[in-house]
Amino acid sequence: MLRLRSSILARLLSSPASSPISQLHRQLSAAAPPPITPNHSFALDDYLVKNCGLTRAQALKVSGKLAHITSPTKPDAVLAFLAGLGLSRADVAAVVAKDPKFLCAGVEKTLTPTVIDLAGLGLSRTEIARLVSLTPGNFRRRSLVSNLPYYISLFGSTNNLVPFFKQSSGLLGSSLDKVVRPNVAFLRQCGLRDCDISKLCLSTPWVLSANPEQVRAFVACAEGLGVPRGSGTYMNALDAIAFLGEDNVAAKVEYLKKTLSWSDAELRMAVCKAPNVLKRSKESLQRRSHFFFSEVGLEPAYIARRPVMLCYNLESRLRPRYYVFKFLMVNGLLDNGWGFNSISKVSEKVFMDKFISPHKESAPHLAQDYAKACRGEVPVSFRFT
Repeated sequence: MLRLRSSILARLLSSPASSPISQLHRQLSAAAPPPITPNHSFALDDYLVKNCGLTRAQALKVSGKLAHITSPTKPDAVLAFLAGLGLSRADVAAVVAKDPKFLCAGVEKTLTPTVIDLAGLGLSRTEIARLVSLTPGNFRRRSLVSNLPYYISLFGSTNNLVPFFKQSSGLLGSSLDKVVRPNVAFLRQCGLRDCDISKLCLSTPWVLSANPEQVRAFVACAEGLGVPRGSGTYMNALDAIAFLGEDNVAAKVEYLKKTLSWSDAELRMAVCKAPNVLKRSKESLQRRSHFFFSEVGLEPAYIARRPVMLCYNLESRLRPRYYVFKFLMVNGLLDNGWGFNSISKVSEKVFMDKFISPHKESAPHLAQDYAKACRGEVPVSFRFT
């Protein structure tokens, strides 16, 4: 195994001393190899626990996929490789638990050439080690090197890829020409910029790796709700549909119409302005509709024109601010031009500056009462008959 390790390092040394590859070599050289397990009486479960850092339960689960391993030679080489990249014992355990077959990967034929090629693309040892941790299954496939530059270009940098790979590493294994590029081209046609596509991928990891026809149906669903391509809320609509699932959108639309007494036109107007209303739970929508209709006295059309109100927190924002709004109105302290929607949508700082602080003398307890209302209490001054 030591001869194998020396061979790996020699290959990494073949580049000029100032290159990222030779720097990677120096970092690999500084890592001490893990203990070499003797060949006699090889016990896989014990090896996974002792050498790889797995728990006994993890080892039992993983060992079934590695039953063909009868010698520590190849796993030892892989562990030495991971140590050379700087992975901690916990990192190694996570890699093996996520992709047990990584222990069977060829260090000289697959892993080391991948490291050399990635270093050639400008990735640092830390970035390469992070790729191993996030997507070990793809790392042992040579297609990683050919596909990664495209994704770096699309997402802007390797660092921008990390949050996505934490949610879904399957994209690296998808066909660029048959799946990913057609989906990206179609989303661009729909008016999404690359930064928008990146954001969409974080909330909807499957969108680039899905069958292109599925992506087209997904987009058609948003347009069917009245959200036009290129609008400011278009991406939010796609995100909301992905959150619900296409099969559940129609049921949610009907629930919105019934709960908020909206016509088809009002529903389309509301969803077009604030697609995130589709993501609100039924219980949340029911409580808000009761508050708007029964307590505040708003009309369905008013809410349809201002649907973002449905997305505000009821207990810590809408109800406390309504109490203040009503208190100021009853006491003749509210300036003309301020409606409940206006008082609801301003930031907390603006709300305090406009509606609380100016009344320290005329209503000295208003700030204290507002704070209590935000905690779910109803002060006496906010109990209107």
